[in-house]
Amino acid sequence: MPASGALVDSHCHLDFPDFEGERTALVARAVEAGVERMVTICTKLKNAPNVRAIAEAHSEVFWAAGTHPMSAADEPLATVDELVTLSQHPKMVGIGETGLDYHYTGESADIQKKSLRIHIEAARETGLPLIIHARAADTDIAEILTEGISQGQFDCVMHCFSSSAELARAALDLGFYLSMSGIAAFPRSTELRDIFASAPLDRILVETDSPYLAPPPFRGKRNEPAYTAHTAAVGAKLFDMSEEAFAAQTTANFDRLFAKAAKWHE
Repeated sequence: MPASGALVDSHCHLDFPDFEGERTALVARAVEAGVERMVTICTKLKNAPNVRAIAEAHSEVFWAAGTHPMSAADEPLATVDELVTLSQHPKMVGIGETGLDYHYTGESADIQKKSLRIHIEAARETGLPLIIHARAADTDIAEILTEGISQGQFDCVMHCFSSSAELARAALDLGFYLSMSGIAAFPRSTELRDIFASAPLDRILVETDSPYLAPPPFRGKRNEPAYTAHTAAVGAKLFDMSEEAFAAQTTANFDRLFAKAAKWHE
């Protein structure tokens, strides 16, 4: 797909073994497709050195760190101090991903909630945006985020948003952002596209969540940051915009939310 503007893949997992041995080529393909920056996400704090090294090796790549909710019961509970310390790295730009997942790991709901609250406090202390994973836990996510805001301001993105219109509204009412993944490009995702189309344009980000959730025409195959352009093309149609204008707007949204990345210079 030809480059159609300066896009940002706001959420990918470049440390995963799916990309072993080809990260330099992967980043080059993304840039060629118009994806000029990427945020690679650390989902277990023990992997932070590897994720940080990828960001250090590629000028286009930033990183974020947290404990994924599906790992919350199996990994040592993160501390606010640990997350604050990691945030001092110049290319560490977000807290998470964190959140709640009751679809696969509902039995660990209590520890997931505790972990989420720790990440909220770290986001508040660092001023970095919180990155939320939400699956089959809409009510609890909304309650905990609302509780968190009542205790002090923080910024947040609902990553790979594919939840209910009610959770979308709750997040937007709190001043948060919704991130559009390849799911929004799936043919049967009409209701999800409607949710995005009714959201304020200045609260939309795009992402791949690669290596997962490749958009058409790559569905069922390994996803990669270059494919952000295909999801963005769907977003442009939703908002009746050119692909260039949609890319510019979502990049401006990213820079507003991930201000540390916007200010970074080599």
